[in-house]
Order: sequence, then structure tokens, then C-alpha cells
Amino acid sequence: HVQLVESGGGSVQTGGTLRLSCTTTGYTPSQNVIGWFRQAPGKERERVAAIYTGGGTTGYADNVKGRFTVSQNAAKNTIYLQMTRLRPEDSGMYYCAAALGPLAQWPTLDQYKYWGQGTQVTVS
Repeated sequence: HVQLVESGGGSVQTGGTLRLSCTTTGYTPSQNVIGWFRQAPGKERERVAAIYTGGGTTGYADNVKGRFTVSQNAAKNTIYLQMTRLRPEDSGMYYCAAALGPLAQWPTLDQYKYWGQGTQVTVS
């Protein structure tokens, strides 16, 4: 049974830093993609970052490049999203999600079959 649990959200001021964690259980961690998504009220869910857990390749949305970093601790089955220089427009509910591989390219939204419950980030 695949489970993902996010933590680390909170309220920060503009320019601040937060680190989100996504702890995963119930699947073999290699050859999968873990994505970080966010959704603000009235807006569509957007992918902000993702990581191939097998090789560590990462990808980012243009509006977070250079500010957000996704990484993993395989021993702890945990994926992190380090967020720096936060802006009010970064506010929203942040979710991690898993697309189970093998995958030849970055997954589409519907390939992410398992989702966490979300953690709120508020930047003011």
C-alpha cells in the first residue's frame, strides 16, 4: 500500500525559506518519479519540481528555478523540497505525488497515481 506524507509547511515572510518533506512507504523507491505540486485557491494544480528516484535527475517549473531544490534521502525514503526566496505567489497547498516506473520521460499528471494529503505554505 503506497503512502506519501508531507510535512514542513507553515507561514513565512517574503524572502524566507521553508523545507518540505515527503516520506514514502509501500513501494520500491527506484525507477519512480516523485513530484511536488502546489495549488492555490481558484487555480489549477501545477507541478513545481520532480525527481527521478533512481538516478536523481531533477526538473523544475520555470517560476521556481534557482529558488527551489528537490532532493532525496533514499535511506529515509524521503523527498525534500527546499524553498528559498519565497514570494507571496508561492503560497498554496503543496502535495507530493508518486508516479511508479519504469518511466521513459517525465510523467503526465494522470500518471501520478499516489498523492499525499498536502501541507499548507503561506508567504506574506
